[in-house]
Amino acid sequence: MKITKIFNDENGDSHFEDIEIPLISQGEIGFLSEDIDIKKLQFRKVSADYDYDFHCAPQKQFIVLLDGGVKIETSLGKIREFQTGEILLVEDISGKGHKTKNLEKRERTSLFIHL
Repeated sequence: MKITKIFNDENGDSHFEDIEIPLISQGEIGFLSEDIDIKKLQFRKVSADYDYDFHCAPQKQFIVLLDGGVKIETSLGKIREFQTGEILLVEDISGKGHKTKNLEKRERTSLFIHL
């Protein structure tokens, strides 16, 4: 399963990295990843005009986009768009951070899984 990681380097600059979460066949029930320990799970809804300037993630977390996409910009100006159903692993909890903006002018819901 492909996800995108956002992390910062030793200079504090944020970057994207595509990573693969291995899935293992479990027969009739499908393919599962290894267990991942989590601390908390949190739901979030943002307004239609959500456009958040540079910020760091409050903690290492997965973000699952439930209904709406985002445009994310790294501190070095790299931009990617992510759609409903995509998963991000956000690890830039220090440094220069990243920008986030709704792709569409409508409320957006996501799921935070704190690690």
